[in-house]
Amino acid sequence: MTDFIIHFLISNLFISGIIGLLMAVKHLFRNSLSGRMQYHLWFLLLGLLAVPFIPLRSVRFSRIFSRLAFFQNFSVSYTGNAARERMTADPTGNMDWLNDFTLSVSSGTSSITGNILLGIWIAGILVMVVFLAKAFLRLQNLKQSALPLQHPKIRRLYHECLHEMKITKNIPIYSTAFLKSPVIVGLLRPRIYFPIHLISDYDENETEIKNTQKPSCNPYRLETSGLRPIRYMLLHELQHYRHKDALANYLIVLARIIYWFNPVVWLALREMQCDREVACDTSVLNMLDGDSYGDYGSTLINFAEKISHASIPFAVNLSGTMTQMKRRIMNIAAYETPTLKKKLKGMAAFLLTSILLTSLAPILSTYAADNSHYRWKSSSKNVTSLDLLSYFGEYEGSFVLYNLEQDAWGIYDIEHASLRRSPDSTYKMYDALFGLEEGIITPEDSKMEWDGENYPFKEWNADQTLTSAMRSSVNWYFQGIDKQLGSASIKNYIQKIGYGNENTEAGLPFYWLESSLKISPIEQVEQLVRLYNNAFGFQPENVEAVKDSICLSLSETGTIYGKTGTGSIDDSNVNGWFVGYVETAGNTYFFAANIGAGADASGANAAEITMSVLSDMNIWK
Repeated sequence: MTDFIIHFLISNLFISGIIGLLMAVKHLFRNSLSGRMQYHLWFLLLGLLAVPFIPLRSVRFSRIFSRLAFFQNFSVSYTGNAARERMTADPTGNMDWLNDFTLSVSSGTSSITGNILLGIWIAGILVMVVFLAKAFLRLQNLKQSALPLQHPKIRRLYHECLHEMKITKNIPIYSTAFLKSPVIVGLLRPRIYFPIHLISDYDENETEIKNTQKPSCNPYRLETSGLRPIRYMLLHELQHYRHKDALANYLIVLARIIYWFNPVVWLALREMQCDREVACDTSVLNMLDGDSYGDYGSTLINFAEKISHASIPFAVNLSGTMTQMKRRIMNIAAYETPTLKKKLKGMAAFLLTSILLTSLAPILSTYAADNSHYRWKSSSKNVTSLDLLSYFGEYEGSFVLYNLEQDAWGIYDIEHASLRRSPDSTYKMYDALFGLEEGIITPEDSKMEWDGENYPFKEWNADQTLTSAMRSSVNWYFQGIDKQLGSASIKNYIQKIGYGNENTEAGLPFYWLESSLKISPIEQVEQLVRLYNNAFGFQPENVEAVKDSICLSLSETGTIYGKTGTGSIDDSNVNGWFVGYVETAGNTYFFAANIGAGADASGANAAEITMSVLSDMNIWK
């Protein structure tokens, strides 16, 4: 969880920058973007706020570049015979820079500090939930105290507004003494609550006019007497219903809970609410004739002191802060019916901004939903990208090659190479090592008797040694080792060597067979290097025993070691592995090939691809 909270906090820095960018774009295109478009831009931000909790990955640039053949040619020496291979500097080497930075920060952050930060964040969320619960209770009290609106003229006007906006849904309207401005509450069952004091003001003004012998010349009286101001308020609230602003309000509330610590996000959400009201104002103005624009603005001015206040959670209303009210009044004063040219410019500006913000989404992902990808610090490695598309054909896959002498990596499809998949039978190397360390088997005596069960492969139906079991990939042999090791011991060993995602929750005997334990091709190579150098600190004779068991062939080139693995689901091969290394006179090359999508994604086919690649690179003949 330390990685999560650190990456989440770092993502917030970029979110703050994106908000600044969004505000700059809104200011730049303020004359082109309509009020409604400016409001809709904020929904892109709401989407980006969800990204840190979605395991997004960057576009698979390596495959794109492979298909476009954008590589330069230069010589790379793998053996004494130089081989010319199409390679280039890794095009994705800098794509995971945020991830690399996060890993650096995480590595320097203790788990205690990470847990404290996580605890503070969760505590803040709980506090926000408490405040939200109180607001919810206030709304419940409002519902219980409100009465159906009885004023005949206002009710008649309300139904006329519904008809004018072509709203057929029955939206009840209530009167209440606990609000200063009209609000609409509810998403599926919306209700409008109308303040009693506005009704009283209307009645008082009507009475005053009737008792006056000649009409008043007071502009305030002229604007507040009559039903026009109330009509404008009702139209405004109904626009909120038409545009489903209640849903947006719920999303805003949720964002405030999760991002309670980020003042920039709060500022953005406040701006979104202001733009929402401006958008509704614009929608109302579109319904009015030009002579009524001033009346609508005068309504806001005349009632500003009475209705301006902070927004109510769960409710969408006419009100706002005095600053927001001033902005809305200025927008009304400057409003003009948009021309076709202005609409097209606004659509273009909106589209460009949407593309820009959407392209930034992968940067914000914390990969919090799972750890399906290995977060490799590629920027600190000597990595080149291999153009091996022709070798893989119909398969989706990757190939990883590590040159020990040069400390250099060659990778085909780095995105796929960081994807964790079940190790299947390639895990047997380490399973055997654990059994050797525990004395379940020994280098001198690794025999295990066949239990007499008839297995689908002839080679399995016999007593086995470590070498024969590894060569024929005999599942029951290694599952027998697992049984004697026990779940707790297996988990400890896997954590000790840092194998993949270290997840053994699926339990015995299937945790490594298309189940919970997963590893990426890059990690496979890293593990092989550690095994080769005995970085685990195991007994040397046990490590040598495992090496001997995966020895495949000797030639003039050197010696090749390897293990295949095949994952099957519903009798279909869906995951093929071939991992190992080649020892030559002057160097050692470690490799891992994985294939997925395609017909018969088996270990045998992964091995065939690997041998072709190694042969063409003059690493193995």
